[in-house]
Amino acid sequence: METKITVAGIGPGSRDYILPIALKAIENAKVLVGGRRALAQFAAKEQAQIAITADVQGTLAQVERALEKDDVVIMVSGDPGFYSLLPALRVAFPKKKMEVLPGVSSLQLAFARVGAPWQNADLMSLHGRLPDYASLAYEPGRTMGMLTDDEHNSQRIAMLLLDAGWPESTPVYIASHLSYDDEKLVTTTLIRATAQEPVRQCVMAVFG
Repeated sequence: METKITVAGIGPGSRDYILPIALKAIENAKVLVGGRRALAQFAAKEQAQIAITADVQGTLAQVERALEKDDVVIMVSGDPGFYSLLPALRVAFPKKKMEVLPGVSSLQLAFARVGAPWQNADLMSLHGRLPDYASLAYEPGRTMGMLTDDEHNSQRIAMLLLDAGWPESTPVYIASHLSYDDEKLVTTTLIRATAQEPVRQCVMAVFG
């Protein structure tokens, strides 16, 4: 029997933001793959579980073994098409074996919280990667949405943007813990953000 992989976007975190089709796939999975937090939140006792770790190749090897007899559902944060495990899966497995179910990106939710359109925004992730400094250059009217990490946090990114020529008064929205009970949205400017407590693992929306 031909088995398949379903890559399900689980949104920014809260169960409320998962599409019903993705939640159905997760609940019906015999083998469920995801980060430890996602597995703790969604996995049932009867489901076989594979935790996604820093050893991506090791995780893929476990998925390959599980596929020998069962379908596999892989949970990824946000939307699978935006900085997720999907590129690695496309290299490791035939595309015909995969079904991708979209999810709500934390960037989508951040712009929704701000109440601003994002169709013209330049989106990037500084989560676990060095920024392309040329891509940070200021242009009047430019909008940016960024995923951050511990090193490239709100304070550090504000400094980088100022170095790239953005005005000190540029409006910045810093969203953290999106969709959770402790969600927080800070409205500030670039110059103020350099002096404020850095926010890590957040989403930044910058309006030039």
